[in-house]
Amino acid sequence: MAEQLRLMAVHAHPDDESSKGAATMAKYVAEGVEVLVVTCTGGERGSVLNPKLDRPDVWANIAEIRRAEMDAARAILGIEQAWLGFVDSGLPEGDPLPPLPGGCFALQDVDVAAGPLVRLMREFRPHVVTTYDERGGYPHPDHIMCHKITVAAFDAAGDPERHTDLGEPWQPLKLYYDVGFSKGKIMALHEAMLAAGLESPYLDWLKRWEENPDEQRPEVTTRVECAQYFPVRDDALRAHATQVDPDGFWFRVPMEVQQRAWPTEDFHLARSLVDSPLPESDLFAGVRETVRAR
Repeated sequence: MAEQLRLMAVHAHPDDESSKGAATMAKYVAEGVEVLVVTCTGGERGSVLNPKLDRPDVWANIAEIRRAEMDAARAILGIEQAWLGFVDSGLPEGDPLPPLPGGCFALQDVDVAAGPLVRLMREFRPHVVTTYDERGGYPHPDHIMCHKITVAAFDAAGDPERHTDLGEPWQPLKLYYDVGFSKGKIMALHEAMLAAGLESPYLDWLKRWEENPDEQRPEVTTRVECAQYFPVRDDALRAHATQVDPDGFWFRVPMEVQQRAWPTEDFHLARSLVDSPLPESDLFAGVRETVRAR
């Protein structure tokens, strides 16, 4: 029997897995791939972004509520999920920025904080790992720290001389960064909305890009066709009810417009130990052949 393919997606907070690469995960689950989402923090310091739930009772129980939301999203996506157990750092605001709260995820030593993820990699044995780029996708301290510990764990998990107490070594074969909102994608969706006679929600984004034309983002190397799973993605995102307004920004582009204008989710191949010519259409390109040859 062929070895089952395994994908690990490492995210900073509950809800990140549903807004970044969720349709790709749902597609691979449907194809028989085992998918594990690793959530670094509990999201305890996140905002309540759904005005209908901006209530004292919700704020008082936000940690428990966010765990329940994660359970609901996990079931919708058909994935497995594990918590690393770090405390949300919050998103500092102000000028100058205030210090991060003591003990939070972003203040941990990277090598130490990577340890629990090394253990999970050695237990789950993923062939492919996804996370964020060096900027965190956007500059939230937990997203940046998530990037750092994922890269550290990817490098350490297969080394028999490192973390010798955390299980048998296992080396993942590919590491990807999510590229959820490239300029090309936003332009395509913007133009598709205008062509349909609808108001585009992306005007502010495009204006920011005009003001910062040199802003660097990872090159898209891999586009995964997954448009039929966009509704699953949106259902999972709505399950994080405190984090998204069901009448808000994320759901303003009609589903048929999204599926027609940009039917893929996009990634940047950051590390690879297998041969897979670029561009790719499959996170497991080169991995499938390697696994079959074992």
